[in-house]
Amino acid sequence: MSDRVTVIHVSLPGLVSRLFSVWYRHYRVYTKHLLSNGLPPFVEPLFFLVGIGLGLGHYVGLIEGLEYVQFLAAGIMVPPAMFTAAFECSFGTFIRLEFDKVYDGMLSSSIDVRDLLVGEMLFAGSKSFFFSAAVLLVVSLFGLIPSPAALVTPFIGFFTGLMFAALSLFITSFVTTINHFNFYFTGLLTPMFFFSGIVFPLSEMPGPLKIAAEFFPLTHAVNLVRAFCFNTYSGRLLLDTAYILVFIFVFGVLAVKRLTKRLIT
Repeated sequence: MSDRVTVIHVSLPGLVSRLFSVWYRHYRVYTKHLLSNGLPPFVEPLFFLVGIGLGLGHYVGLIEGLEYVQFLAAGIMVPPAMFTAAFECSFGTFIRLEFDKVYDGMLSSSIDVRDLLVGEMLFAGSKSFFFSAAVLLVVSLFGLIPSPAALVTPFIGFFTGLMFAALSLFITSFVTTINHFNFYFTGLLTPMFFFSGIVFPLSEMPGPLKIAAEFFPLTHAVNLVRAFCFNTYSGRLLLDTAYILVFIFVFGVLAVKRLTKRLIT
């Protein structure tokens, strides 16, 4: 009587399925409180447009051939993408890592650390797409964005989200207590908001600040959004696009390497 050995072949889910599982998990958590999470991006631009754009706009002349409220309307599509991705991949990631221990269960499945972190970045980028689209809708209702090409801006918001998701994951890899994120938001993201050409043009800044602004990732996203909103295209946009793609790759790789050590020890 011969023994029979049964071989069972188990095929792991594909890369897209693994990434989607991470994305979908975060999506389910986010949409549990859809009203409170989804309403702010529609309300916040109203405060900027009315309080700053219309209010301050009475005292400011044309900027780069635009009324100030138009100049501001294009700029404010980008910061929500930055802040939502930064928050998701700093505070959000740290809480899932240290307090909720969500990643322990996720890594016990078929996904690995790279799948997990890339999925985090994609979800942050998706939220940034939604936030930028919400702001675009609001400013378009005011008639401030004349170009149909502005429909591209949510996609720029998506890549802006990927940039700051990668950067935030890299920062998170160094953080040992959640209060340290205050230095990141107050010391880097807030100054970036004011010195990236959103509320006033870079051409009006002193030389050293103008040079520093070119290193800020937010500056390049703002340049792209304004170009598509007002059809002001130039060869500079190729450099802006290249900067964004390289930034995502470099900080994404660094974040994965550092957090891999932290997650598997």
